[in-house]
Amino acid sequence: MNTTENNSEEKKYNKWIVILAIIIPLVVAILSRLKLQDFGVAVEPLTFLPPIYATINGLTALILIIAVIAIKNKNRKLHERLMKFAILLSVSFLIMYVAYHMTSDSTKFGGEGVVKYIYYFILLTHILLSIIIIPFVLITYVRAITNNFERHKKIAKITFPLWLYVAITGVIVYLMISPYYV
Repeated sequence: MNTTENNSEEKKYNKWIVILAIIIPLVVAILSRLKLQDFGVAVEPLTFLPPIYATINGLTALILIIAVIAIKNKNRKLHERLMKFAILLSVSFLIMYVAYHMTSDSTKFGGEGVVKYIYYFILLTHILLSIIIIPFVLITYVRAITNNFERHKKIAKITFPLWLYVAITGVIVYLMISPYYV
C-alpha cells in the first residue's frame, strides 16, 4: 500500500476520531457528575474502585514503556498486543472512574501549603492531558492499523510521553488524595 492509499485509509476514520474525541470527555464529565442515588437507584458507593483504577493507571504506564521497548527491539507483534492492552486498560479505567463518581461523593484534597498547589497542578495537568490524549491515541492507532508506519512513528513520539504522563500522574493524584478518602 502506498502513502496515498494509506492516507485515504486514514481519512475513513477521521470522522470517528473527532466524534470520539468530543463524546468521550463529555460523557465522562456528565456521568461522573450524576449520582445514581439522585434517580432513586439504591446502590452502595463503589469506594473500593479508586485503588483499582489507580493500579490500572500504573499498569498502563508500565505497558506503554514495555511496548516502546518491544518496538525498539523490532518486535512489532508484541508492540501491537501491548498497545491494544494499554487501550483496553484505559477504557477500563474510564468505566471504573465513572462508576465510582456515579455512586460516591468526590473526595476533597485536605493538604495545605505548597503540597496543595503541587496537587492541584498535577491534577489539572492530568485532567487536561487526559482529554487531549484521546485524539492522539486514536490517530496513532489508526495510522498503525492502516499500515502508515512512518506517520504512526511521528505521532507516537508525541502520544507516548503524553499518555505516559497521564498514566503516571493518575497514580500520583490517587496517592496524594488517598489519605482523605472517607
